[in-house]
Amino acid sequence: MRAVGLDEPLFVRRASGARLETVDGRSCLDWVMSWGPLLFGHADPETVDAVVAAAREGTSFGAATEREVELAAEIVDAVPSVERVRLVSSGTEASMSAIRLARGFTRRDRILKFAGCYHGHVDALLAEAGSGLATLGIPSSAGVPTSVTAHTIVVPYNDPVAVAATVAEFGEGLACIVVEPVAGNMGVVPPASGFLQVLRELCDASGALLVFDEVISGFRVARGGAQELYGVTPDLTILGKILGGGLPLAAFGGRVDVMSELAPSGPVYQAGTLSGNPLATAAGMSVLRRLRAPDVYEKLERKSARLADGLRRDGVVQRVGSMLTLFASQGPVTDYDDARACDLDRYAARFRHLFELGIYVAPSQFEAMFVSLAHSDDDIDRTIAGVESFDD
Repeated sequence: MRAVGLDEPLFVRRASGARLETVDGRSCLDWVMSWGPLLFGHADPETVDAVVAAAREGTSFGAATEREVELAAEIVDAVPSVERVRLVSSGTEASMSAIRLARGFTRRDRILKFAGCYHGHVDALLAEAGSGLATLGIPSSAGVPTSVTAHTIVVPYNDPVAVAATVAEFGEGLACIVVEPVAGNMGVVPPASGFLQVLRELCDASGALLVFDEVISGFRVARGGAQELYGVTPDLTILGKILGGGLPLAAFGGRVDVMSELAPSGPVYQAGTLSGNPLATAAGMSVLRRLRAPDVYEKLERKSARLADGLRRDGVVQRVGSMLTLFASQGPVTDYDDARACDLDRYAARFRHLFELGIYVAPSQFEAMFVSLAHSDDDIDRTIAGVESFDD
């Protein structure tokens, strides 16, 4: 909240549908939606009922359950790249495990990531870009030794020339390219036409694995995620957020031959006591089964397009499916440098204006608005009117 000029964080007492209530009694129309997971809104009755029923049977067993298998089957059916899947408790854990698996499978160390793409607080992925087309990773957090990010290479997003040059230089030692196929952590930045296909071709040529981080885009931009939307299939996929229906749950999955390297069948170790716990899998199954309905994504698309069209009167709106960002920018945002060049003071002033009106958007220019099925046309119209009334 300090990034938008406020001193105190938001403390929430309760929430329902598209609204939340703070401890000081403020009611807000919520476009953050727990940063993306709540496709059916806060306190969705069907999800809550599923969690309550599961809790009555036990909250954790430290052993396998049928629902884990059912959820895994639902993921495999939905996501094109996933033939086998491992459940974990957070997106960070899924990213960490996927990178370890890619290194173990390829017997290589280097990884390539993109400036502005966030993959959780994994030490090796907390690196930022320097000057030039590509740079070896520099830690962007205290507590991360330079040696940990020494094998991390950072290049600009949407720059296939930089990626090709990096693969040409480091390809023989490159374990994987990890990317948000729709960037959501520098604001919503769609992939340029052909960009993801170039990554696929470069990985095929070099023997590196292509890893899609679909923690945000998975089940949101389409049931099968961005890989379904853009027709590019990675070797490994990282999932989270919507997957858990609002509870801590994430996963990573991919090709059988790659996933077979995981213990106990292979030498790459991964484990977690609460992975795939009964409450989270109950919430996940409640949400994912409903995504099979043909009208879910049609409704989300209609709502999201209406919101985006209205917000364009005050800036640059970039949208993929039901995730979008209103940039305080004069032109399109295609990479992290473009995002950082936005007018952050204007964004902060607009945030405070909307917050005073009871409309809660992300307190950062580098995040997304998330449309849910709980948002109404009146909610959309109110938000558009609020933005139109802003005068900095």
